[in-house]
Amino acid sequence: MDEVAITHLDQGARGEYHARVPGSDIIGRLTYKRVSADGKPDVLVADHTLVPPELGGRGIAAKLVEALIADARKLGEKIEPQCSYVAAQFKRHPEWADLLA
Repeated sequence: MDEVAITHLDQGARGEYHARVPGSDIIGRLTYKRVSADGKPDVLVADHTLVPPELGGRGIAAKLVEALIADARKLGEKIEPQCSYVAAQFKRHPEWADLLA
């Protein structure tokens, strides 16, 4: 399997995770918007996961979600999965239930 490099672009109210593979300019993306409430952890509303067909079959979408999960856990944030792929991953991983908003 190709090595996948995940980067996080945090722009405050919105953010994206990008997945890149060596030798390709095509990227996979997971996008979110951040919702803040007074005194409560931020909620990351995961709204889209997109992996172009050229990158398909490499587990890239799963790696994008895993990066989101790791960062939310580290920063004490919650996740609202509006994206159907992210929602499906939460169903496959009950150990993530504590991160659901």
